[in-house]
Amino acid sequence: MDQETKGPVKLDYTLKTAKERVEFVAQLPKEQLKSKKYIEILADYIISAMTKEEKKNKEILTDNRMVTINKRETSYQGLVSKFENGEDGIYNLMIEDKNVLLTPKVSITEKDIAEIPALKTLRDSIEAVEKMVKVATGKRKFLLKKQLIEMHQEQYIIKNTFKQTSLSPNGSGGNAVKNLTYADLSENITIDETGEPVSDGLVNFFNWNHISALLCNYSALKEDCWGKFNSDMWYAMLDLDNLVEATLNNDKYQLYYKLLIYKIDGKQNVEIQELLEKEFGMTHSVEYLSSLWRNKIPKMIAETAKEQYLDWHFTYKEKGKWKKCTRCGKTKLATNRFFSKNSTSKDGWYSICKQCRNEKSAEMRKNKTK
Repeated sequence: MDQETKGPVKLDYTLKTAKERVEFVAQLPKEQLKSKKYIEILADYIISAMTKEEKKNKEILTDNRMVTINKRETSYQGLVSKFENGEDGIYNLMIEDKNVLLTPKVSITEKDIAEIPALKTLRDSIEAVEKMVKVATGKRKFLLKKQLIEMHQEQYIIKNTFKQTSLSPNGSGGNAVKNLTYADLSENITIDETGEPVSDGLVNFFNWNHISALLCNYSALKEDCWGKFNSDMWYAMLDLDNLVEATLNNDKYQLYYKLLIYKIDGKQNVEIQELLEKEFGMTHSVEYLSSLWRNKIPKMIAETAKEQYLDWHFTYKEKGKWKKCTRCGKTKLATNRFFSKNSTSKDGWYSICKQCRNEKSAEMRKNKTK
């Protein structure tokens, strides 16, 4: 008998129809179904035998499969790993048992797709991958199916992030992005006890979530405030352009820079994936590109905004303490942002800046592996 070990028991792959496999699974001891990982394996075992018509009508979807398709997008560990704020970003999707999978109390509506550009882009990517699944076979088809599940999960993450960071200090008001053209964007910036700049502005370039929201709505905002020189938003978008150039338009981050341009141009992730592979010879997953766009790139831009403000503040507004790195030769603020503390040093800081120390450590690790 052609069988394969896929968990606690051997699954019978000589059974060719989904109905036969459902009956086989129904005969398994109940204790076998306690493992959620094994439930997913059983679900894949059944689904892989479904005919196209059966899949279309969903006539034989078991309760277990409905768990893995409709409810698994909000597994606790999965979502926590994707939210910058961990548990705080998951709203009401979970209960006390962190292993329980729940149907989200939120849903993706047509209004969400229309209002959230990142969601529209993801939906287009999902359609593209679904077309690829239809012609794929073997392992590639299996991997594409897994990718589809993750992309469906990501819809809720994008909606949650957009809802949480609608460019207002308290994170409320999903239509704030639409009304920024003539909004008052004045702000009061202070330096907190850790030496970091803090803004109370409606648009806060120190907050990477605000940067992400601005980038996702870049084209609409640019169009709305074009030529309106009496609008704070016109100057805010100009500042954003300058921050993007200062952060990404260099030899080190050209891939990130091109990704940002492609996303703003409205290209789909699958298309961007192919373009970047042709230009840079690197293949990145759709999920990785999405993470760069929604997380890493906005964080990098926010860090540039902080550093530029600190340089200005401690040059023109307040006398700051500066220190020259003995490795790169750059003069930087003698703060924990740029230098690590060293109690044996005369000024209390290491002579090499954090960036150079990190690069030096990376070089040493690389040499050890050779």
